[in-house]
Amino acid sequence: MVGVFDTRAPELKELVLMTTNTAARPGAVRLREVPAMRWLLEIDGIATGLTGLACLVAGGFVSDHSGLPTALLYPVGAFLVVLGAALVAMSTRNVVPAGWVWGIAVLNAIWVIDSVVVVASGWFDVTTVGTAGVLLQAAVVAGFVAGYVVILRRIPA
Repeated sequence: MVGVFDTRAPELKELVLMTTNTAARPGAVRLREVPAMRWLLEIDGIATGLTGLACLVAGGFVSDHSGLPTALLYPVGAFLVVLGAALVAMSTRNVVPAGWVWGIAVLNAIWVIDSVVVVASGWFDVTTVGTAGVLLQAAVVAGFVAGYVVILRRIPA
């Protein structure tokens, strides 16, 4: 086996050095030094993943009680499971590019706007329970957006 720092494998040495370097880079969030960001990413990821699982596993039940079609719930559920896993994985990193976190904040803000549009537009025959559920999860996601923005603004550039 070739050693990581063996001269016969310089590309491995460079790869290891690149992946283990945790020095602060401009525009990066050091999650060890900003535990609130790590927790926020973890909680957002878990909540997102569980919401996605609910849509996938109980799509028929959710559709019957919310008025949202299963043709919407299943693909949204799959997307949310993948996104939730990505957020949890991101929370385990030592350093996360701030741009990634801003991207998550923007994606969550779009989710909030879309949720309100789904309820207000009349595109679907959303029940009272469905309206309450969609608006409740939109409020929770808006809280995540606010948390990301507040934390990112307090981190020195």
